[in-house]
Amino acid sequence: MDQPVSSVSHMAESEIAPSAPKPLDNCSSEARTAPPTDTAKESDSRAGFAGRRGGKKRDMGRKEWSRNPVDKRARNTQTQRSVKRLRIDGEERGLPVYATKYTEDEIAKQERRPKRKVAVMIGYSGTGYKGMQLSNEEKTIEGDLFRAFVEAGAISKANADDPKKSSLVRCARTDKGVHAAGNVISLKLIIEDDDVVSKINEALSPQIRVWGIERTNSSFSAYQMCDSRVYEYLIPSYCFLPPHPKSFLGEQILKIAEEEDDLEGYRQRQEDVANFWKEIAEQHVKQAVETLDNSLQDEVLNLFHSQYAARHTLGQSVGTDRSLNSQAPSDELTPKTKSLPLQTEIPEKRYNHDHSTSNPHPEPPTIESSSQASNDANTRSEFVLRTLRAAINVAKRTYRIPSSRIAKIRSTLSRYVGSHRFHNYTVDKTARDPSAVRIIKSFTVDSDPIIIGGTEWLSLKVHGQSFMMHQIRKMVSAVALVVRCGCHEGRIQDTYLPDKLSIPKAPSLGLLLERPVFDKQNEKMTEYGRGSVDFEKYKVEMAEFKQREIYDRIFQVEEREGMFLAYFAGLDSTRSSSLFWAGSAGVRGIKRDIGNNGGDDPQGKERPSYEEEDEHGAQEDN
Repeated sequence: MDQPVSSVSHMAESEIAPSAPKPLDNCSSEARTAPPTDTAKESDSRAGFAGRRGGKKRDMGRKEWSRNPVDKRARNTQTQRSVKRLRIDGEERGLPVYATKYTEDEIAKQERRPKRKVAVMIGYSGTGYKGMQLSNEEKTIEGDLFRAFVEAGAISKANADDPKKSSLVRCARTDKGVHAAGNVISLKLIIEDDDVVSKINEALSPQIRVWGIERTNSSFSAYQMCDSRVYEYLIPSYCFLPPHPKSFLGEQILKIAEEEDDLEGYRQRQEDVANFWKEIAEQHVKQAVETLDNSLQDEVLNLFHSQYAARHTLGQSVGTDRSLNSQAPSDELTPKTKSLPLQTEIPEKRYNHDHSTSNPHPEPPTIESSSQASNDANTRSEFVLRTLRAAINVAKRTYRIPSSRIAKIRSTLSRYVGSHRFHNYTVDKTARDPSAVRIIKSFTVDSDPIIIGGTEWLSLKVHGQSFMMHQIRKMVSAVALVVRCGCHEGRIQDTYLPDKLSIPKAPSLGLLLERPVFDKQNEKMTEYGRGSVDFEKYKVEMAEFKQREIYDRIFQVEEREGMFLAYFAGLDSTRSSSLFWAGSAGVRGIKRDIGNNGGDDPQGKERPSYEEEDEHGAQEDN
């Protein structure tokens, strides 16, 4: 999503010299003083580098990175030489999907007009796009914007094949499927036409809008000049319910509380949801099981509890991303049997803050008549299991979070405010890495939930200076784990310790960039007589766009695919101690011996942690 404060991804391997390995104590003085050969130097250097970092480049702080700037001119020259060599050898690469190559005659016929450095304020829905950043082969937001600039005449035909010629820089780089109500890119455009914004929007799909274009000074960079960023995360309120008592995580968290002599404290912290699962069992599970023969009731109940939320729910595997348009089942949570359809229609009146006017208790799925179902006992049992799972999902959607639990969420979110080491909230960073330190200015939850299609949603908003890959999604997931597992909110502080903790990332579906902040830059632009990069003047258009293209898409996708249901069901059924840091034992819990019955595989190995699962999606750093 957001670009990191420091990065070595653009530096050549040769620019980072690994430290020479220390001599071994058991070596002779002659061996230690004798000058090594070139081959030995190279071998030792590679061995020491690979042994310590596994072949990865070492981390660099902001100051060190700034003292080792990349020679962009030399890098571009090398790239041009490589392209020229491919052309000479007859292996010239094709144009990127966003580029257009015009003939020399077409370029000559176009009138030459001056380019101006500008800030372009945009909004977009990330559904169906492979993120914000340009890609040579994938459909991206910047790719569609670049083509629209060319079509509208804001970029000349001579520059239509290479965005570098226009000095394009983005403020925030969002992940695939992530939305933005407000984002900014800086580049050089031809803006002599008064209706240039209208022409650009006509060339774009309704999912992408240009709010306005402001003239800036020539040194303006949307990334470097951004003071901070504000993100919003929408999440169903049922995601803060405790794990099912018969799920693996639910059982283990209770055992840990007993062993740590914290059972009374655990029950006090879960008092506002203490009867939820008991009421569900009486109102939904019992009703479905009573349709079976007495001889099958106990068997079905035991099977249901043992399989609850394990690889039978809709959605995606924990820690992985799916395209929002994809209907293919995931590898981790592939349905063994097709679940009953959930509600897919969303009423026209989207927002309803009055709980009494909506239907808070829709009818659960009913058992079909015996004439519709097979008389075979196994088929009947499997049918009832499917119905039970669907009934549980519907019951979760009818949950209405009390104000006391919202207060717990707000208090837990406040633990992020300040300057902390967020190495556990991203990938490939250690506690010693200076770039893992980030400043969070505020993290709040709206006191008034919204109800859409019978499901209650909460709006979380975080304001920070900058964010790392997956940081916001992991922050949301960690808060949900702390509240769900009934531990003290101070557990968030433990995640700043050097210990490496497994924090899964919440679905990208609910995340959107609300706006970047340019307060300091706006003060300078006022002095220069330029306009300010301020989204306040477009708040009416942005509100309508957010409702139509972002909020509605989020709600519809969740109703159709149940991503949040599947995500938290996957957490509850993951048979590993990697999430036990959210229990009463804290960080010590991750070393807990869960035994063969606790979830080791037949070879005695636990499932891999979330950090070892899919981490190859589009980046979301800024």
